[in-house]
Amino acid sequence: MGSGCSGTGRILPDVSRLAEWKHCPRCGAPIEPADGTFECSTCGLRHYERSSVTACALVERDGRLLLARRAQDPYAGRWDLPGGFVGAGEHPHDALRRELREETGLEVEPRDFVGVWMDTYADGEPTLNLYWTAVAPRGEPKAADDVSEVRWFAPDELPGSLAFHVGDVLDAWRQQHA
Repeated sequence: MGSGCSGTGRILPDVSRLAEWKHCPRCGAPIEPADGTFECSTCGLRHYERSSVTACALVERDGRLLLARRAQDPYAGRWDLPGGFVGAGEHPHDALRRELREETGLEVEPRDFVGVWMDTYADGEPTLNLYWTAVAPRGEPKAADDVSEVRWFAPDELPGSLAFHVGDVLDAWRQQHA
């Protein structure tokens, strides 16, 4: 823990929960967030609550789809599509490539856009989740980072224990490839 932290409670509210904020992060003046926004009457800072963006891939090879088993909560032990959070100023395609390299060791290339799904992450953080098909022309995936296992699945052998909204994404993917 950092210096001066007793470990008995949180010093700052969750960034994704603007309604819990009591003070302006710029000047420290009292604020009263309402309807997902606030404007500080002292320094003029205006802030809007927003969703965190993710970029994920449906990697296809030889008629099979790559899934990754989550090593950590939320949904530890469940199957997920590889991907993750987009960094500030990072293009979603670059985030998708980076996350796939970190989680599977594969170099991928995004292809067709599958769609957007809204969800929540840990502690109710709203997420806007972007999905593309992708190809990984060579190499075998190896579980790394926050993934405990990776495996190729035939479309009719996909597991039932899925994380988040992945079942809905897979349904959309099947419809697009029917």
